[in-house]
Amino acid sequence: MSARALILAAGRGERMRPLTDTTPKPLLPVRGRPMIEWHLLALAKAGVREVVINTAWLEEQFQAALGDGSRWGLTIRWSAEGAAWGGALETAGGIATALRWLAPNGDEAFWVVSGDIVAPDFGFDDADRRRFEDSGDLGHLWLVPNPEFNARGDFALGPGGRLSRDGERAWTYANLALLRPAIVAGIAPGTRAPLGPALFAAAAAGRLSGQAWRGEWHNVGTPAQLAALG
Repeated sequence: MSARALILAAGRGERMRPLTDTTPKPLLPVRGRPMIEWHLLALAKAGVREVVINTAWLEEQFQAALGDGSRWGLTIRWSAEGAAWGGALETAGGIATALRWLAPNGDEAFWVVSGDIVAPDFGFDDADRRRFEDSGDLGHLWLVPNPEFNARGDFALGPGGRLSRDGERAWTYANLALLRPAIVAGIAPGTRAPLGPALFAAAAAGRLSGQAWRGEWHNVGTPAQLAALG
């Protein structure tokens, strides 16, 4: 069975106001396409066929813009957190709520990517997924050198790709990951919960791996940064 993926798209995008007062941040255009479409294209090219998109802010605009995914050879399922739960559930809550589609058998690995980052060269390589599934890890993260907005970093990247919070944390989570359902164990669907504590706990238990991403990557935070991307 091909991998499944979750694109996180429920956030309000406060720093991108006033643009996000009327348009969800992942639907803002970058180089002629909605930001989120770059992920859909890359996932389809990699052989992913089922994608879940979680939504909350202005969520009715997503289905109007993207439809059922068939134009990319995908099936899109919608985890409408606004309609079902009254608002965005944060990252771990969004994952836990979508697990019935991401891991219908309860143990499949799946991709997670934030809909508001730009990484047009990222390949969602299925060989990475297979290696991850053969490991005992709860997550495998792609990392970038610490940007200005996160100068203290998230993780140290050790030998063999082991992640920890010890020593100099020179790397920041790029919001690109392979995860197992157990990473959100104990979080009920509809619960608001961030992913960071679960990732840090997995690292402390020696069950989190990662690798550096050297390709193009942008966490688009302001209208000026968006305009600079073209």
